Amino acid sequence: MKFQELHISDKLKEGIESFNYSELTEIQEKAIPEILKSKDLLACSQTGSGKTAAFLIPIIERILSIKTSGIKALIITPTREICKQIEEQIVGLGYYTDTSYVAVYGGNDHDGFSRQKTALTEGADIVVATPGRLISHLALGYVNISNLDFLILDEADEMLDMGFYEDILNIIGKLPKKRQTLMFSATMPHSIRKLAKEILTEPYILDLNFSKPAEEIDQQVYMVYEKDKPAMLANVLKEHKDDKVLVFTSTKVSVGKISAYLRNAGIKNSSINSSFTQTERNDTILDFKSRKIRILVATNLLSRGIDIDDVNLIVNYEIPDKAEDYVHRIGRTARAGKLGLAVSFIGEKEILNFNRIEKLLEKDIEKLSNPEGISQGPTYRQITTGKKNYHKKRFSNKPRKGNNNKTAK
Repeated sequence: MKFQELHISDKLKEGIESFNYSELTEIQEKAIPEILKSKDLLACSQTGSGKTAAFLIPIIERILSIKTSGIKALIITPTREICKQIEEQIVGLGYYTDTSYVAVYGGNDHDGFSRQKTALTEGADIVVATPGRLISHLALGYVNISNLDFLILDEADEMLDMGFYEDILNIIGKLPKKRQTLMFSATMPHSIRKLAKEILTEPYILDLNFSKPAEEIDQQVYMVYEKDKPAMLANVLKEHKDDKVLVFTSTKVSVGKISAYLRNAGIKNSSINSSFTQTERNDTILDFKSRKIRILVATNLLSRGIDIDDVNLIVNYEIPDKAEDYVHRIGRTARAGKLGLAVSFIGEKEILNFNRIEKLLEKDIEKLSNPEGISQGPTYRQITTGKKNYHKKRFSNKPRKGNNNKTAK
């Protein structure tokens, strides 16, 4: 289905055209009509599937017909980065509609807080906010949400993982009970279903096989001892010297160490983690998007929600504890149907984590032979937690023909 076929205003269609959108993604095609019908919605879809436009387009369309003043839509999101990205999409999609908006998040200066207060006091049409900063403004008593029509929880599972469950209920307790509520998530754990029962009314449930990576992603896995991971990373990056690369690690300390190692090896890169100021984060992401920097080392901070096009290669330098995070990480490549490559290094202490990933994916991923000069790593095995006996899992050490360490173009 094409966007021009949607029954929405011409001004909104002009904004859509500015993004060069043509065909609706699956979640957009299924969610937008239900939202336009005023239905509550619980939608699960993998990262990069177009969830943001799936709720912004119908919400902006609905707002155009509302004559009351004040805040009409509240979008709650887990991080500043996702908050800013949604703001950018509101700017583009709503450009010709005169829709007013404000992004409310922490990490900025006093002037930033004052600007947020002014917009909240005057009643912007759409407020996109992180839970903590929104609660700070609500506590000061000047936020008028008595006429709120729409509540959207974006990356809802991530917010619950970050411990925002009570904060979300606190915010919802201050909202009008008569409203349309939308929940968007990448996974459907018990906590999401529990929250949905509490805040949604007869919702339309949309589950689009959220836990499976895009078929266009070539997943390559190597068994690598920790001491050999730096050399292995340098080897992979030299094989892909013209590609745009995201290197994921699990901690801020690892980000610093890996970035420093690469610089010492003559490989230019930049890094980002939650300790960076908001300005530093914005500048780094902008430089990466524009290819001023080609290699970016990051924590899971960039695994969700951040829309960065044309990432050719994802490297999992460290395997995440949660299997779903692996799916989110590698979902940064092969976006919008493009091809991409995800390379993962499994250390001896990370085998159990990768067991969980293969269980989630319902497939065994071939473990490839390490390149010349790097010793073969630990033996992969299926670990049964709580038992002392390990059951070895056989795999081929032979590299794939014609596609070992190469990104499909």
